[in-house]
Amino acid sequence: MAPVWSVAPTCGNPVPERCAKRARSRTPKAKLTHSHALWFSWVGSVATGGQRVESPKVEAWSLPSQQDSEHESRPKVDLRTDVAHSSRVYDYLLGGKTNFAADREAGDRILAEWPEARDSARGARTVMHRMVRRLAETHGIRQFLDIGTGIPTTPNVHEIVQSVDPSSRVVYVDNDPIVLAHARALLASTPEGRTAYVEGDLREPDAILAEVERRGTLDFTQPVALTLINLVHFYSDDAVQDLVPRLLSALAPGSFLALTAGTADAAPKRAEIASRRYTEAGIENHLRTRAQVERFFTGLELDEPGVALINHWHPELDDEPVLPDDETMAYAGLGRKA
Repeated sequence: MAPVWSVAPTCGNPVPERCAKRARSRTPKAKLTHSHALWFSWVGSVATGGQRVESPKVEAWSLPSQQDSEHESRPKVDLRTDVAHSSRVYDYLLGGKTNFAADREAGDRILAEWPEARDSARGARTVMHRMVRRLAETHGIRQFLDIGTGIPTTPNVHEIVQSVDPSSRVVYVDNDPIVLAHARALLASTPEGRTAYVEGDLREPDAILAEVERRGTLDFTQPVALTLINLVHFYSDDAVQDLVPRLLSALAPGSFLALTAGTADAAPKRAEIASRRYTEAGIENHLRTRAQVERFFTGLELDEPGVALINHWHPELDDEPVLPDDETMAYAGLGRKA
């Protein structure tokens, strides 16, 4: 479920060797294969059927509005591959294979003006690794609701949290048919834990919550981490500002919001390149200031270091290359519901 500005753990200070050694034994680097290509958007047309995916402790269901029973197929819709899609452009910048000519053209236009964009794109994934691991290890969260999932790229959320506690549970939410096609790879849970895929749209929070609760994968009476990584910059404030409080209202005290959002604060020239090229490709995008990102955390207790550029958000938790601030185009924040 991302523009190039959602990128790069970068700060200018090298990670201490003791931290690097610790990180190397804990969080594997993202690895792209033929069937695993990252994307962080959820805009798309339904192009496949909605049958349940049969796998131990794995569930894949569509929302009732799209499918009235588990045996009824949704109508097939044309999937436009001749138009650039944010997820596939991002996949191309990562070196993945789930992209088409229009996506590669948009990516090449970014690279022509900003050759380091691939490094920054790879960095976007690592902040998710750090946030999820901190939630699991430091805060003891064992349930995750990941909206805007994208095509799986190892390690996924469930792989990270189940490496901490194999009984952890994760629900992935997305509405793109390409993600659905890769659901089997995404949903490889440990025997002790559970993972599920729910087809849904961030703009319909009540439908998502109802379906997740109905399936019973997550226990909403216990803390849940709501993860919105590399997602909200595809929507205006009018479209998403009220959705986060609605989702959090259904979660128990002690739950967390993990969110990243694109910004031009630290690297205005590079952010302008990415934003302009995405706009030219027909991809809506909205950069936010730090103050605007902080509004998503209204009423929550911010975890240290607060809302910070992703290069400054606990870079000691992995050994990925640390880039300078002027390669960083996203903020990250972690907030706890009292």
